[in-house]
Amino acid sequence: MTHVLTRLLTILSLFASTSLAEAQGPPGASSRNPLAASPKGQSVFYASHSLMWYVPEPLGELAAAAGIQGHELVGLQKIGASRTFQHWELPEGENQAKRALGTGKVNVFVMSPIQFPDEGVENFVKLGLKHNPDIRFIIQLSWGGGDTDNQDFPTGSWDIVDREKSPAQLKKLYERNIRAGERQADEINRKYGRGKRIMTLVPTAQALVALRTKIYQKQIPGLNLQSELFVDAAHPSPPLEALNAYLHFAVLYGRSPVGLPMPSVLKKANREAWNEKLNRTLQEVAWQTAASYPPSGVDSTGRK
Repeated sequence: MTHVLTRLLTILSLFASTSLAEAQGPPGASSRNPLAASPKGQSVFYASHSLMWYVPEPLGELAAAAGIQGHELVGLQKIGASRTFQHWELPEGENQAKRALGTGKVNVFVMSPIQFPDEGVENFVKLGLKHNPDIRFIIQLSWGGGDTDNQDFPTGSWDIVDREKSPAQLKKLYERNIRAGERQADEINRKYGRGKRIMTLVPTAQALVALRTKIYQKQIPGLNLQSELFVDAAHPSPPLEALNAYLHFAVLYGRSPVGLPMPSVLKKANREAWNEKLNRTLQEVAWQTAASYPPSGVDSTGRK
């Protein structure tokens, strides 16, 4: 009898282990907790230049695919090659960002300064907190057009850009701008966070460096040259747009994008090499970068 009972317990234990493994999926499939509830949808406003203003549409697709209810794009204010202070200085009649914050209904306000510090960032933080004390702020750390550090903007190689850089060159490419952005975010959190992190950073520049490094090392299916990530001296091609959308999804919702459907921005490119395998790789690079970067505010377990 004891022998039969022991065998039964062993079978039950194996069954439980198998069920858990099936729920979790294969190693590396996703960093999300399969049993975790979907996060609450956020009402988001963007004050953006052209290296970010394409993000809201694919981000909305990702939120819907992830089963996130209530995600809302409140608005998108676009000024090409803009510093955030230029958004702040828009006349009252044209300033969608100020009007949106004044309603108190914006949960997350997203900015993309070119250089740091940017006076407009702190101005929007103060206005947002005045009308919604629980508002969050997200800053995109952008790559530099012309393969230069944004602290030097508008200097850059605008006519002919040497994209095929070595890992050592790539590592130094945006270092000063990243550090300056981190310093301003730390200062904002110290002054206005009341012990909480109210401002997080999207590590777009760092993820681009990681992706370009992998292309250099011939580790990215579907991308053979770093130059394939750009359509001109500054602007992104569909794979880089998708990468950035995944980064924003990870930072906004604290969830891994790995396993989500390919966004339309990549589908519409209609390039045979830009397939599901590449899409999966972009998701993994985005998640690994965000989850290993503390200023993103992302929990590496995929739980917010």
